[in-house]
Amino acid sequence: MSAKTGQAVEEEDARELKLGEDFVKAKCLMNAEVALILQRKYEQLQSFSEDAPNQISQVFEKSLQYVKRFSHYQNPNAVKQVRDVLSRNQLAEFEVCVIGNMCPETVEEAKALVPSIAKKDTD
Repeated sequence: MSAKTGQAVEEEDARELKLGEDFVKAKCLMNAEVALILQRKYEQLQSFSEDAPNQISQVFEKSLQYVKRFSHYQNPNAVKQVRDVLSRNQLAEFEVCVIGNMCPETVEEAKALVPSIAKKDTD
């Protein structure tokens, strides 16, 4: 029970797509999408400032390096196509992003990585 409301609190469980209140309306992004956004911002900062290296935080740079390293797609058109293809399959935003980030080779592998999609077969 929630101490504030006196109502039962539903336990979060990604396997069941119970991700909590914060994710209900959230737009999830794949690493490749975040990489494109951060790269664009990085380029803007460099072109608008003579002192760009000192204005770009270490956290920003590390974040950009991370999403680039773990992005399977660098081409903006490929990133869009991956999202479009995955979105056609009635997947939740979270499922689209996990599958887009992990790039499973088979349906079985996708179901193992994202157990919530296995339930869609039986529904």
